[in-house]
Amino acid sequence: MKLDMPPFQQARVLVVGDVMLDRYWHGDALRVSPEAPVPVVHVGNREGRPGGAGNVALNIAALGSATSLIGVVGNDDTGEELKSRLNAAGVYCDFLVSPDKPTITKLRVISRHQQLIRLDFEQPFDATDIAGLPARFEALLENAQTIVLSDYAKGGLGDVASLIALARKRKLPVIVDPKGTNFEKYRGATLLTPNLVEFEAVVGRCTSEEEFVNKGLQLLKSLELQALLITRGEHGMTLIRPDLPELHLPARAQEVFDVTGAGDTVISVLAAAMAAGHDIADAVGLANMAAGLVVGKLGTAAISAPELRRAVLAEQGAGRGVMTAEQLQIAVQDAKAHGETIVFTNGCFDIIHAGHVGYLAQARKLGRRLIVAINDDDSVRRLKGVGRPINPVERRMAVLAGLEAVDWVVSFSEDTPETLLQNLQPDVLVKGGDYSIDQVVGGDYVQSYGGQVAVLEFLDDCSTSAIVDKMKGLDDRK
Repeated sequence: MKLDMPPFQQARVLVVGDVMLDRYWHGDALRVSPEAPVPVVHVGNREGRPGGAGNVALNIAALGSATSLIGVVGNDDTGEELKSRLNAAGVYCDFLVSPDKPTITKLRVISRHQQLIRLDFEQPFDATDIAGLPARFEALLENAQTIVLSDYAKGGLGDVASLIALARKRKLPVIVDPKGTNFEKYRGATLLTPNLVEFEAVVGRCTSEEEFVNKGLQLLKSLELQALLITRGEHGMTLIRPDLPELHLPARAQEVFDVTGAGDTVISVLAAAMAAGHDIADAVGLANMAAGLVVGKLGTAAISAPELRRAVLAEQGAGRGVMTAEQLQIAVQDAKAHGETIVFTNGCFDIIHAGHVGYLAQARKLGRRLIVAINDDDSVRRLKGVGRPINPVERRMAVLAGLEAVDWVVSFSEDTPETLLQNLQPDVLVKGGDYSIDQVVGGDYVQSYGGQVAVLEFLDDCSTSAIVDKMKGLDDRK
């Protein structure tokens, strides 16, 4: 299983299911009501977010994928608000409108990050409300690579079997987030994603891992599924496939803040990753990481592509240290997306001395991230002459990467780092030594897009050349 970022921007996903609006009322609860033993909440902030299949679509769009959504809403202001919020996030909505039932709404009252009560406003939709759904579904299949069926048992999906059949006819993968105990209606889907409670409600209680896997394999066979992903809360998730050993992924969350919408995040990342070319196992690994991120947030929250990419890079050990130019470009994009100031400096750094260390510490204070670009061996040789560098590029990079002030180290083969500057566009370009700002190579380019150029001094009597000359002098006296 590889853990890397697929090209989400190339993915096209169609989501069908129960859409709803999640409302959150926030306020302080400082006293108990004199009318009943309940807290009195002074509401200070109100917000609304797409929920259910709407949250799935929102998550997919947040990853940068083209997303379409089919669902049922009421002929009311809530339905219009839901559509407006989704459209603003880049989701194309093709909603059926029920003339006599309201848009499903869930109201949560929250105080000091604790949910005090949830109020549901809904009436189940019936066959008359979804009469036009299969035709709309078939029309949107033309531009889809992966299908998500998000079932919340509110009546918005209707005849699931017909939707699966239409998708299979076009050989499109279908991922289903199921509900209830009638899994037979999902026969022929590609992947089913029940949680442990939903799974055991269908197959019976599992008293051992062996029984758990065997019952999963039986369910796969009976429903003609390609895979089954069972989410198990604090015990992670397990992927079961025919003729392959089960794949268990431990939970990644360091602190669980709110599990609301975690299942939506899992199926969203799964669908987008598969549409972008990942196989099921690789997509599951990415979805597991995303689930660990989302449970650290309050309410139904979407995971963005930069946020997920940063977690992937950290997993790969690319959070800091030696990088290729390509890896560094991705890391810098993520850092900028998080509002971090990027500082860039360059040099040969042949023998790291106190002047370098002090200079790099000063440079790091000018921003949030410090990139050190160093000349490779051939480049140093051209600049410094025969006998240089003293230390090969791999050793120089390793020493620099070990310094606390340095985030990323990259090498370049040209005499100047101008190509790197053009690709990375740092916020601050720093040079050490006796330069004026107009003498700093690449300074004009950095200033052209609004960046800053700074010159910092090395410590007195500290230079690699001086150290080399001193060493030669000692050798000459022997």
